[in-house]
Amino acid sequence: MYLKESPPPAGSLAAALLLALAEEGVDRQVSLPRLGKRLQQGVSVLLRELTLMGSARLGPRTGPGWVAVQQDGDRWLASLTPAGAAAAAAAATAAAAIETPDEDTVPPPLVRVPVLRESRIDAGDPTSVEDTDWIAAEVPVALVFNGISHAVMMATPQDLEDFALGFALSEGILDEAADCRGMELHTVSLPTAADDDPEAPAIELRLDISSRAFARLKDRRRSLAGRTGCGVCGIDSLSALDLLPASAGPRSMAGIDVRSVLAAFDALSRCQPLNAQAGSLHAAGWALPDGTLVEVLEDVGRHNALDKLLGRLVRLGLLDAPGFVVMSSRGSYELVRKCTRLGVTAMASISAPTALAVRIAREGRLALWGLARRDKAVRYA
Repeated sequence: MYLKESPPPAGSLAAALLLALAEEGVDRQVSLPRLGKRLQQGVSVLLRELTLMGSARLGPRTGPGWVAVQQDGDRWLASLTPAGAAAAAAAATAAAAIETPDEDTVPPPLVRVPVLRESRIDAGDPTSVEDTDWIAAEVPVALVFNGISHAVMMATPQDLEDFALGFALSEGILDEAADCRGMELHTVSLPTAADDDPEAPAIELRLDISSRAFARLKDRRRSLAGRTGCGVCGIDSLSALDLLPASAGPRSMAGIDVRSVLAAFDALSRCQPLNAQAGSLHAAGWALPDGTLVEVLEDVGRHNALDKLLGRLVRLGLLDAPGFVVMSSRGSYELVRKCTRLGVTAMASISAPTALAVRIAREGRLALWGLARRDKAVRYA
């Protein structure tokens, strides 16, 4: 669900919808097939996205109210509200800033590239059509604490302040959000070997942390170079591998059962606008005990998506309320460990967990479901 005070990220489907509706005019109703043809998206994808952009209530929060959607017979119609007009203006400004970037403009989360769509026809030659398509951006993000670079992660450039806070908390660098005294985001350009694009974007997140947290970080500092598919790349020895669950003590499990888990997964795909366009991003969601999703964050890396979610929950004060985490990935050990560190009650993943993840979940008293698909899920811990 989007925040009223923040326009959708440039390059996202929500931003494209706002701009398309703005060109049609405020209050003018536009059919979803027409929007779909213009944006090269299916009606079902647009309907899911417009639902998140409307004023529907999900748990304790309501949507931003940017659009109004109604059904007229067999047709679905969408129109822009005055609040949506303001968000569209902000989205247009953000898009213009990307076209003429300054030194601290964050690159968009999705990039449009030329592709060749190929298909096989029975008893005939293959066909190919030139087209363009959206793909996910993946940029180096350096996390710098009091001037010292601690980690470089390959991540989707969106919700980066949430990511930095969530990483610092889930990795035990900070004990609480108040240990972060300030944060600055800076973009830098890295040289490449490509003649047509000699520079690649990168981002530095510079955190000013308390002296107590910084002293502890220096005592156990390790060099870590993260990849999208690995949680321990770059540690310099086996002794640096921390497998303890570091539990903060789970909260109440009241009302959370397999029905809640499956209800959350039923709604998860509708809350992944970037993945709906690019098809290569993971999602981490926070669900209420009845399975209602109230926050979903996306990233090319599953652990990055979880850090973004945890940072968002801490920032909004939602982590103290009952709920559980859902992941569009396997239940790997680092995801379980991050959840136990912040006292999360339960976690569910769409694929199976690893043996180490199950062990850590049991030691950290985290309820763990896996293979949560359709009408079944397996509880491992």
